[in-house]
Amino acid sequence: MTSFDSSPTLTAWRALLAVAVVFVMLATTGWTAVRHQPSHEPRDIALASWARGRIAGRPLPDADAPPYRLAQFFATLTAAQRTALADRYPLVVGNLNGAPVTLRYHANRRALVQARAVERRRMHDVRLSPDGRAEALRRMERFGSMLAHGRHFLAFDPSGKGRAAEVFGDLDKAERISMVVPGVDTNLLTLERTGPKVDAAPVGMAKSLYAAERAARPGTRTAVIAWADYTAPAGIGMDAALGNLAARGAVRLNALVGALPGTSKVSLFCHSYGSVLCGVAAEELPSRVTDIAVAGSPGMRVEHAAQLHTSAAVWAMRDRNDWIQDVPNMEVGGLGHGADPVDRGFGARVVSAGDANGHSGYFVPGTESLRNFAAIGVGAYGSVTCASADSACHKGISGAEGM
Repeated sequence: MTSFDSSPTLTAWRALLAVAVVFVMLATTGWTAVRHQPSHEPRDIALASWARGRIAGRPLPDADAPPYRLAQFFATLTAAQRTALADRYPLVVGNLNGAPVTLRYHANRRALVQARAVERRRMHDVRLSPDGRAEALRRMERFGSMLAHGRHFLAFDPSGKGRAAEVFGDLDKAERISMVVPGVDTNLLTLERTGPKVDAAPVGMAKSLYAAERAARPGTRTAVIAWADYTAPAGIGMDAALGNLAARGAVRLNALVGALPGTSKVSLFCHSYGSVLCGVAAEELPSRVTDIAVAGSPGMRVEHAAQLHTSAAVWAMRDRNDWIQDVPNMEVGGLGHGADPVDRGFGARVVSAGDANGHSGYFVPGTESLRNFAAIGVGAYGSVTCASADSACHKGISGAEGM
């Protein structure tokens, strides 16, 4: 729900849930069917080519192999061989959990160059409608922006509306890693904004958090990932009321977290529908994830934090002007996302959102909400400001480096 700054009415939400009930009934009684067609998406084509590929006379490993096996494979190659694979299969290597981080950066830069060239050609394709050519222009400009000097992408896929994950800081040397998990309408064209509300888009959120973490604890090496590497719901529609896309995204999130380099502690900062995804992912998250912080959450698909079955501390905040508070906190037959994480009975550590304003205001520089997120991200738990209604926010906190 990243791109929505104004509140949909409560009546609209109830109507949506009513329609969703009918949809689920039809789907579960066999009235809908999916016909599988061969994929013509760029990454699917690249994966098919990778499956037939070889290096130094050896077949290439399964792209879905566990990260440790892929890491072992790349360790057996020379630097020239690794680079050759990244250049030949950029859409595969750039998204392989287990491939060296810097190699993924290199591969994704190459993939971006190729994707920009494709969109440049589509801009002049008379077979496309004017709207299609206009979208090609927007995508070409987005890819050009992503190719700016100094930007590093841990994931990139131009297929469909597209996915990406950008890194701020040195991921290989980081002592603390934070991941920003955004909500609906997350895709390549909404990855970043210019002008006002720059910090309402995934890249802006991550940039703000990275700067705030460095200010909070300058001596700690931090890295922040803008993780827009899942298929998010488009608008406040059926997908936003269900958990299917969150479940698929949770698999991708857990896979990346499990493949992050080193042993640094990891914190998740999950906004709006992103908090639904984080709730679904929680049980399978690696133990290095120490914190799950949610803001503007419609629910985490459980009734109590204990049902997340995670050793991570669960934090929640919501500002007084966030329209998400009008969304019914319910779950019926898979519809809705469960209890409100800022309710006392949920069991999260409720922290102050201070002067944050609206559903998209939690990562604005200078706000108490961002300072609290930064303190959680660097492990400075004693600096976190509790919400006035929650006296248990600091319970069990050591204050400096752990829970």
